[in-house]
Amino acid sequence: MTKPVIGFIGLGLMGGNMAACLQKNGFELNVMGRNKEAVGAAVARGATEVSTPKELAEASDIVMLCVTTSDVVESLIYGDNGILAGIKEGAVVIDFGTSIPTSTQKIGADLAAKGAGMIDAPLGRTPAHALDGLLNIMAAGDKDTYEKVKPVLDVQGENVFYLGALGAGHTTKLINNFMGMTTACTMSQAFAVADRAGIDRQQLFDIMSAGPSNSPFMQFCKNYAVDGVSDLGFSIANANKDLSYFVKMVEDMGTRAQIAEGTASNLQAALDAGMGDGNVPEIFDYFLKLNR
Repeated sequence: MTKPVIGFIGLGLMGGNMAACLQKNGFELNVMGRNKEAVGAAVARGATEVSTPKELAEASDIVMLCVTTSDVVESLIYGDNGILAGIKEGAVVIDFGTSIPTSTQKIGADLAAKGAGMIDAPLGRTPAHALDGLLNIMAAGDKDTYEKVKPVLDVQGENVFYLGALGAGHTTKLINNFMGMTTACTMSQAFAVADRAGIDRQQLFDIMSAGPSNSPFMQFCKNYAVDGVSDLGFSIANANKDLSYFVKMVEDMGTRAQIAEGTASNLQAALDAGMGDGNVPEIFDYFLKLNR
């Protein structure tokens, strides 16, 4: 069977490696993005660079987005010369980013009106996993549409989970990131409070890690707070965005998540302090200097 032509927008650290993985597995790609070095590398491997989302959609069977925010996704879909203007009947858009579920559902409905499908498929693991096709992929959408693109997702992911109706992938990813980022912020503050109380941080880790609080997130936080190694690979700015999306999602459900609001407040404060590019455990430095 002929492989579908892939249109890929967003060749950052994750997206660039995802595109390389697809090319390594024999897929023809149309690409565009702000990272011209990554676009050039994809072109050198045989991809075709296009100038607008509309042009990319017209030339592709599957359109993949790996971009930063819901606003960016909406601009690519609805903007002048956007994907919606060029999408082919029977084509599928896959959003690999972390987006607001209500936005995803609206885009899906508008694509369906043109005979196209949509899958939300946020990701777990790292750019290194992306290059080797070993991502965790949380996919959702119409089941027939999912089955249509699953052979491609299987190339990109070691674990591909089908979660149900469109938006369920983004919902699950936001819940996952709420839990992870809240844990990281809590543990980072624990190390900061220990330091201010005169408790040895390594000793605190030895005690906490001997009990049920032990986790990979604790290890990441210890690596920075005790050893000065920042290796989580997820920025304060990204965590701040995801927590704000989680809070918005919960508000759309008619309730509130006060723990998430507290985490979001601390992440925003760290961002305002110029720490946005740092990995999440580096919020330890913010907590260490925080005064009443």
